Amino acid sequence: MNKETDQITRGRELRSFLFITVVLFPALSVALVGALGFGIWMSQLIFGPPGV
Repeated sequence: MNKETDQITRGRELRSFLFITVVLFPALSVALVGALGFGIWMSQLIFGPPGV
């Protein structure tokens, strides 16, 4: 590989890393916690609250 190709690859890797760490992982975390909370809420609607 030549120097120009290395710089292009490095830029792509940096943009990919920033997208994953700034956008993708936080969005997946919020979605996962929201889905878990929704599932617990629905199960309590169907089966009643715990300990009752």
